[in-house]
Amino acid sequence: MFPSLALGFLVAGITAVAAGSSSSCIGTISSLDDVSSATQCTTVNINAFTVPGGKTFELQLLDSTTVNVLGEIQFGNLSWAGPLFRVIGNDVTFNGNNQRWDGGGPFYWDGQGASITTPHPMMQISISGTLNDVYVVNSPSSAFAITNAGPLTISGVTVNDLQGNYPNSRSGNAAAAHNTDGFDISGSDILIQNCTVLNQDDCLAINGGTNITFADNYCEYGHGISIGSISSNAVVSDIEIIGNHVVSSAYSFRIKTDASATNSIVKNVTYSDNTATNCTGFGVLITQSYPTNLGTPGNGVIISDINFNHGTTSLTANSGAYRVAVNCGSGSCTGDWDWSGLQTSGGKAGSVIHDNLITGFVNTQ
Repeated sequence: MFPSLALGFLVAGITAVAAGSSSSCIGTISSLDDVSSATQCTTVNINAFTVPGGKTFELQLLDSTTVNVLGEIQFGNLSWAGPLFRVIGNDVTFNGNNQRWDGGGPFYWDGQGASITTPHPMMQISISGTLNDVYVVNSPSSAFAITNAGPLTISGVTVNDLQGNYPNSRSGNAAAAHNTDGFDISGSDILIQNCTVLNQDDCLAINGGTNITFADNYCEYGHGISIGSISSNAVVSDIEIIGNHVVSSAYSFRIKTDASATNSIVKNVTYSDNTATNCTGFGVLITQSYPTNLGTPGNGVIISDINFNHGTTSLTANSGAYRVAVNCGSGSCTGDWDWSGLQTSGGKAGSVIHDNLITGFVNTQ
């Protein structure tokens, strides 16, 4: 055996650890130039570097790859559509190690998200497996878009867009950041747990998919935990919202379907053991008039079996907020709605259309 084979060698971002197939190597990424060679390995280490503006940092991974993020990733500023990062693969273990991914949000933020083309999303996740301890700061628009290829567990993720709460020179008196969703989901068999989202829009927005659990997460300042908005030809079912804490958000728990949507279903959604405090708009809002909250509802989406049970969900609304509002189209809210586990206080009652659906809860002070 040649000594160089025993010790390993470096070629184009790859460290060979043994003779044989290239997948047994360790790939190292310190610039976009290293990506194509490093992703031929089933261990990929990412060092600190800056992704040039207008470029997507994309990882198309071999099955059963482990990714280790070892330094901060920054993205150059440029008006373009994005995404900034995309990862694709099966049975992936993605270890973020709480290293920062800085999207450079202040360059784009104007209080409306309209003045320049803004990269969307920041992090496109199209893997099965696990994604752990990823720390995103200053996302230009939505932070994570989840379009997984199979079962996926996400844990320990942080989205920190707190800087966007403050006005800048282009936003007038408004918060600078806009449309900074934490997790946008269009996938199935997903568990998101023990994550923190500090933002200016939905903490979670489920746009399609089945068998999704959102558990033990912390959401502050944004628009709370949402299903939707639901457009045409979408299915959302078997959703568990468990043990989350929603703080100082415009909405706590919301289901929103487009007024013009057709041929869509939202069913079997269960909320349990959640806590929401200082709600500033609506504690619970179920509306079929989106984008308005309590406008004329459509009836092209069937919403059925929406439950607050199997544990108490408590919410406190501030003095100007509504505790609960339900705005269903004619004949489009059906099934069993057991709300015996919902406890509300503060705020105003709100209007409930078709309140004969709901059992175990009375929307009065």
